[in-house]
Amino acid sequence: MAEQAADERLRLLIERIERLEEEKKGISDDIKDVYNEGKATGYDVKAMRQVVRIRKMKPDDRKEMEAILDVYLTALGIA
Repeated sequence: MAEQAADERLRLLIERIERLEEEKKGISDDIKDVYNEGKATGYDVKAMRQVVRIRKMKPDDRKEMEAILDVYLTALGIA
């Protein structure tokens, strides 16, 4: 009986994962559509992705990354 309950629990967990994976794919497709909409409007998709990535960062982490990037660009004579 306990083995049957464990098997049922495993089946339910797998089914939940499958549903969530399907939802994740749907959300991923929606995000792609929004980027394509931005591109059609004339926005640069690479820049949009960069802005989204930067906005996810904590302010201190962003400042640190920008400072390191500035040092690297200066060292390469780009900045």
